[in-house]
Amino acid sequence: MTGVQMNKLHQFHNNSKMSQENQLTKTEEFERQPVPSSHLKSWKSFLGMYAGEHAAGTEFVIGPLFLTTGVSAFDLIVGLLLGNFLAVLCWRFLTTEIAVKNRLTLYYQLEKICGKNLVIFYNLANGILFCFLAGAMITVSATAVGVPFDMEMPKLSDTLPNSPLFVMIVLAVGAVISIVAARGYNSVAKAANWMAPFIVLAFLVAGIVALGQLGVNSFSDFWALWGNGSEPFPGQIKYTFWHVVIWSWFCNAAMHIGMSDLSVLRYADKPSVGWTTAAGMYVGHYMAWIAAALLYAVYLQSPEAQAFLSAGNAPPVAPGPLAYNAIGIFGIIAVIIAGWTTANPTIYRAGLAFQAILPQKNQYRNATFWTTLLAGSLATIAGLFPAFAMKLLDFVAVYGFILAPVGAIIVFEHFFAEKAGIAKNYAEKAGISFNWTVLIAWLLSVGLFYTLSVSQGIFLSFLTLPAWLACGALFIFLSKQMQSA
Repeated sequence: MTGVQMNKLHQFHNNSKMSQENQLTKTEEFERQPVPSSHLKSWKSFLGMYAGEHAAGTEFVIGPLFLTTGVSAFDLIVGLLLGNFLAVLCWRFLTTEIAVKNRLTLYYQLEKICGKNLVIFYNLANGILFCFLAGAMITVSATAVGVPFDMEMPKLSDTLPNSPLFVMIVLAVGAVISIVAARGYNSVAKAANWMAPFIVLAFLVAGIVALGQLGVNSFSDFWALWGNGSEPFPGQIKYTFWHVVIWSWFCNAAMHIGMSDLSVLRYADKPSVGWTTAAGMYVGHYMAWIAAALLYAVYLQSPEAQAFLSAGNAPPVAPGPLAYNAIGIFGIIAVIIAGWTTANPTIYRAGLAFQAILPQKNQYRNATFWTTLLAGSLATIAGLFPAFAMKLLDFVAVYGFILAPVGAIIVFEHFFAEKAGIAKNYAEKAGISFNWTVLIAWLLSVGLFYTLSVSQGIFLSFLTLPAWLACGALFIFLSKQMQSA
């Protein structure tokens, strides 16, 4: 899963023959103008990028967490097939269609509609959520670093750090990741490209080894691993077929219906490039999740895990020990690299979001370094709290739920503005820096459906699509009222 737009943008440029200096120049050249036809790329430039990005540190956590919800074999395997396909459809027929039509970054597209000051508000929300996600990845890497030190692993129910050793390792890992992100991002992005095949291979090998450890010799044996599912672990909710479908559809909601991937897909030579996102969904969000779940299934048969269950507690989900149990030191290395290559670009992107908040006149030469270091510090602090990693299913649902409705503003304007008789890119045409109709539509839709989720106990991902539709419809209605006044 894990959803790292700036990483993909830099990785995309790394695929060309330009020098790193020219790559950055080209990236900056098109921040406020459409990508010219001379720089468009075919599907081949996107296929490996999506496959590599979505086999990341988050996958080591999400796969096992599915098992903690007591999901059945049919619900997991078939539910993931359908949910990931729905996500691909959104990338293909919404995100890529609009990206190819306008060829603008998400931020510039929003600025035209919302106004510069409102985009700053969006960047703040984006940056904070990025820090929390990066913090979860720091925790993931720390579970691998802690294996040789016999570190007590965080439990599913842990919110606070559980030992001084855990704190020390998280701080050390966070410091390294933050400094590297702040000082050498281009090298990090290039290294991530090189390491992606290793991470994918590690998932595949670990899954195969886990099947052997579980005594699986046929498909029927594999299917019987989960059977009809079980009761969820303490503190977890029961996942049904529709929980799996909807969650896997919207875990990347910020990227597809939230339009974050406009920034990379604007380089696509035609809308059919959107189908390449299937590589990410079915390598990372299918193969890698199931492989990681198998690692946890092996652990659940151990005396340690059975002792937790007998005591009425949920066994810990610690990616480091799970991977080490399957493929030894290579498993530890894979978890560290996966967490590192996910956290680094996420911190970098958070730094850019924070930098965009600064008034232009106050920007200075090393602004990117210091804002990225600030983002890394916040991410490291978040990493000290295991709940961000142990509750990753919930956090990713919240992340998509908050940011996705902003994408509805772009989608509804693109498809319905002319029919509704409202002007496109209203903030730009009216010369305003804050379009209140956007903020009201966003806050009302998110606030209403989040309140409904909490008060009625409704699974939040079930309400992502209603909130998205409500935000878009409200935007069109309010814009029509305002522009006709």
